Amino acid sequence: MGGLPEGWVWARLGDVAQWGSGGTPKAKAPDYYGGTIPWAVIGDMDDGVLRETAQTITDAGLAASAAKWIPEGAILIAMYGSIGKLAIAGIPITSNQAIAHAVPFCEMLDAKYLFWYLRSQRERLISSGKGGTQQNISQSVLKQWPIPLPPLAEQHRIVEALEEQISRLDAAAGGVGAALRRSEALKKVLDNRAVADHEGDAGEASQPLTVDEVRSSTKKLSGRKWKPTDPIGIPGFAAAGRWPTVSLGDISRNRGYGTSVKCSYEGSGPPVLRIPNIQSGSIDPQDMKFAEESIDLSDYFLRPGDVLFVRTNGSPSLIGRVGVVDESADVAFASYLIRFRLNLSVVDPRWVRLVTQSSIWRRHIETVAASSAGQFNLNASRLAEIPIPLPSLSEQRVIVEQADTRATEAQRMGGALRRCELRGRQLRAKLLRRAFNGYLVPQDPSDEPAATLLARVAAERDTAKRTARPRKVTTAAAVTKAAPAPTPVPSASVQQELFVQ
Repeated sequence: MGGLPEGWVWARLGDVAQWGSGGTPKAKAPDYYGGTIPWAVIGDMDDGVLRETAQTITDAGLAASAAKWIPEGAILIAMYGSIGKLAIAGIPITSNQAIAHAVPFCEMLDAKYLFWYLRSQRERLISSGKGGTQQNISQSVLKQWPIPLPPLAEQHRIVEALEEQISRLDAAAGGVGAALRRSEALKKVLDNRAVADHEGDAGEASQPLTVDEVRSSTKKLSGRKWKPTDPIGIPGFAAAGRWPTVSLGDISRNRGYGTSVKCSYEGSGPPVLRIPNIQSGSIDPQDMKFAEESIDLSDYFLRPGDVLFVRTNGSPSLIGRVGVVDESADVAFASYLIRFRLNLSVVDPRWVRLVTQSSIWRRHIETVAASSAGQFNLNASRLAEIPIPLPSLSEQRVIVEQADTRATEAQRMGGALRRCELRGRQLRAKLLRRAFNGYLVPQDPSDEPAATLLARVAAERDTAKRTARPRKVTTAAAVTKAAPAPTPVPSASVQQELFVQ
């Protein structure tokens, strides 16, 4: 522990607050749940004021468990899993055993000072976690955790200055986040319009092929076994205007699933693309696995212009994710992917990517993906039926290049905004460090030093213990668990907008 400003002293969290934790009523006792008593779990906590919980318990559930009332104003901290996650009890509340609570001794510790100090210690607390799958800390760790303790009046000044600065950072972060969302939303709107809003004047664009001409061209390249596929209707897309609507199958020479051979990082055969290699509409050659050298995978090798779709994933948002092959190489693809080999004389593969990744088509793909054992699945036949509006090849390329320009601009703006977000987090961390090192506000020599305060409070408590007379509990009502009174809040503390709903 480093040096502290004059008037400050190191203490332990167990010396400056009353600590406790909750409990869980028996899950198979329905009469223990659904009552009027708010019962918090870690999922209810969001580093702000907690005024409502997703679950409630009954008086019977409270009496039959280790759950206990926590007064309004107490600080809640997660001990399991999301170590260090915080909340301030905005109402009298109870909790499960994964949450510890601290009721600060208000004559020596400002509750908001404790809240922000614990927030500054989150990474260190996480590093102190023990256990296998789920890391955790205990109340013993928390009670022994050191805290730099300024004079009480200085704590109030620190909280006031800290929350003023943090409210500004929050406002700036909110503006950055809103700008990022607007940028992403605008790109989606423009991309959707590019692929679906085709009623306007063709201008100098060349005349698109008819459906019959497209199918004839694909059949000529594919052979006699090839058959056309009628496009289905999907919500939000109207097949009208000067662009004909074909199916993905109509513009594909063939389609099929990848290899199911076992691959490894140590294999000496050809590389095999997997789901992680499909990134941002392209092929990412990093993190490649390889088949054994003796296996012939030439039927699965990819060519420029091939389009790969993710067909299996646990997340519906990743189903149908597309990667366009740009280069020719002896690279195969795995069975979790579907390849469509396009008729490049009628369609640009980037156009297929633009269409199938726009909002209307994404909603359709996520809707038709079948779920089984927690996995979502697409098949090649379903994808082949997807409607594709088909301008002329030259017009496709113009639209795609415009979309690529928008994507580049959105990425540039997104990068700048994310750097702003990072800078905001760095400033917040720096602000917290300054606050608890004694550099945020000036010290006041007239403040009662923390060491003197602690000694005085300890003496007063010792005197109170010696003069107090023990009382016998004579009635059942005297031991009933009742909602406690709110934790007193020092008059000099400030309630900043961060804690106002």
